[in-house]
Amino acid sequence: MKPEYLYKYPKTLLNKGTGFLSGYSHSLNPYTGCSFGCSYCYVRQMPVSTFRDAEWGSWVDIKKDAAVVFQKELRRAKTKGPVTIFMSSSTDPYQPIEYKEQITRSMLEVMAGDPPDFLFVQTRSPLVRRDIDLFLRLGDKVRVSMTVETDREDIRKHFSPNAPPISARLKTLQLLADAGVPTQATIAPMLPSSEEFAERLRSLVNRVCLDDYFMGDGSGGKRTRNLGIHALYKQLGLEEWYHPAAYRKVYERLIQVFSEEQIYVSQKGFEP
Repeated sequence: MKPEYLYKYPKTLLNKGTGFLSGYSHSLNPYTGCSFGCSYCYVRQMPVSTFRDAEWGSWVDIKKDAAVVFQKELRRAKTKGPVTIFMSSSTDPYQPIEYKEQITRSMLEVMAGDPPDFLFVQTRSPLVRRDIDLFLRLGDKVRVSMTVETDREDIRKHFSPNAPPISARLKTLQLLADAGVPTQATIAPMLPSSEEFAERLRSLVNRVCLDDYFMGDGSGGKRTRNLGIHALYKQLGLEEWYHPAAYRKVYERLIQVFSEEQIYVSQKGFEP
C-alpha cells in the first residue's frame, strides 16, 4: 500500500530535547509519520499518531522549505548556548520519499555550512550513504547510528516487513566506516537474533548500542505492550525474547567480541 503524502510548511523545526533525549538541546524531524510503519514503533502510541485518523505507516507529511526555517532557527539556537541535535526522534530521516524530496539532505547542507556542536543521525535506511559527503564535512561532530535490530531476515520480515533488508544496512555500515564517518550499530529494539550476530557487527563497527522495549520506549515497556507486540513473539514461539532480562543474552554475546567500553546500553548509547 502506497502511503499518502501531504506537504506541510512548518514554522518551526527544532524541538527541545526532553525525556529520553534530555542529553540533547534539540530534536529534529524532517518528516511527520514514517512509511516503514514498524510494528513495534513506540511513536504509534504518541499523540502525533493517535490523533491522526489513519494507521501509522500509511501517511507521511513532508516538511517543505524546511532548510530555510531550520537555518534561521539553528542560528538563533546557537546564540543561546551549545546546540546538540538528535535526528530523528519520531520518524526515519531516510525513508523512501527522501530519495525524491531531499528534506533531510537540505538540512544537512545547512549544518555542513554552520555546524551544530553535535549531530546524531538515527536511521534504518541504506539511503544514508548518499550523504557521506556532508557527514565528512561535519567531521567528529556527527555520528550515524544504524538500526540493526537483528541479523535474521526472517525476523525482520515478521516484525517490520516494510523496512530495508538487514544485509543492505550492514553493507551501509561498512561503506560509512570505510569513508571515515563516525558510526554505531544500534540493536533497538532488540529482536531475536542468531549467535553469530555480535561477530557480524565486529568487523563493521567499534561501537554498539543495545536497547529494548522495557528500557527504551519511554514508559517501561507499557507503550509497546499496548501495541500487542507479545502476540508477534508468540506466533514464532519466541516469547522468551520478550522479557526485561532478554537483553542480557545479546549483551553476553557482544561482550565476547567487543570491549565493555564499546557497548552502550539504552539511553547512554544515544547520548552526544
